[in-house]
Amino acid sequence: MASFNKVILLGNLTRDPQLKYLPSQTAVAEFGIACNRKFKSAAGEDREEVTFVDITAFGKQAELINQYFTKGKPIFIEGRLKFDSWEDKQGGGKRSKLTVVLEGFQFIGGRDGGGGGGRSQGHEGGTDEGGPSAPPQRGPSRQSSPQAPQAQPPFGDEQQFKDDDIPF
Repeated sequence: MASFNKVILLGNLTRDPQLKYLPSQTAVAEFGIACNRKFKSAAGEDREEVTFVDITAFGKQAELINQYFTKGKPIFIEGRLKFDSWEDKQGGGKRSKLTVVLEGFQFIGGRDGGGGGGRSQGHEGGTDEGGPSAPPQRGPSRQSSPQAPQAQPPFGDEQQFKDDDIPF
């Protein structure tokens, strides 16, 4: 049976990233984000629900997140769910935790909280574009795929509309 494990989140950091290095010198950043959901209750009251999610980033992405993000900053995350379980050292029995392993992220807002921002993605720690000074991007970051050959235009040689008909 096929399966699919993809998470897309937009939230604010709940704490500063904690950067560590594995014995292989691979960077690991751990941080948390809060995602808010606003809704109306059955009684018609405005309600808000907050979900706290732990995130783990590796490689160059971990270093970028540690360098540019602090508590309260917004971030767009793409990743996968990971389930960890262990025995509690203090005799508390078996423990478990569901986390998100970061596969890509996007800067939200500018350096001073304005609009725009760069993006970063990579499965081996690389980035498509570097840092927050990159030009604004729209939508989730995606790896580039080969472009299809140019299709024939939908109209014949004669133009069926005028330039003034185009609304932009």
